[in-house]
Amino acid sequence: MSSPPSSTQQTPSNAVEVDGLTRRYGDRVALDRVSFRVPEGSTLTVFGPNGAGKTTLLKVLATLLRPHEGTVDVLGCSLPSDAWKLRGHVGYLGHEAALYRSLTARENLRFAAQLHGIDNGRVDELLDAVGLARRGDDPVQEFSRGMRQRIAAARAVLHRPRVLLLDEPWSAVDPHAIALLEPLIGRAAGLTRILVTHDIARGRAEADQVLALRGGRMVGLEEAFA
Repeated sequence: MSSPPSSTQQTPSNAVEVDGLTRRYGDRVALDRVSFRVPEGSTLTVFGPNGAGKTTLLKVLATLLRPHEGTVDVLGCSLPSDAWKLRGHVGYLGHEAALYRSLTARENLRFAAQLHGIDNGRVDELLDAVGLARRGDDPVQEFSRGMRQRIAAARAVLHRPRVLLLDEPWSAVDPHAIALLEPLIGRAAGLTRILVTHDIARGRAEADQVLALRGGRMVGLEEAFA
């Protein structure tokens, strides 16, 4: 697996640096000159109504979409040119758990482990961590939405990423599951996080800084939901 620059190679103190990011879907501008910095180990919470560009932002940072204008740098890797260097160091948890539903929980995680060259012992460790060790050999299609979210969270951290991109990570997850996920994707993980949520109270409590979007543009938090 390729690595981003190490600390001896002048790794920037900011894990994420975005300047003037613009992304379009045809004639529609989804992100319009968005800029921010996220220091290593800190959390940026992104707020905004549906269609504000929040998920598009995460997908650009996850190397799933290309920026059309501006500069995007994650862990010293410039996107999109250095996307291949970055992918093994970013964990992405989407709003919908993108799992193979005909496969078991264990098979889903083992498939991801093979892609990253990770031993299956890590799979067993994470199944236990999310409280699903006893259901590991059951098809994901038999799981509740909250259980699928737990497996998706396990997959997001399977390769021990340095940056987590989280889109509504607590969606359909009960308080017990939230407590289980805290060491993996919460502040306790000690990772750089960019968190998208509609839960303003929780999002602000999790945040070291806040970014509000409306119509793809940076706005004040009050204006975002006006």
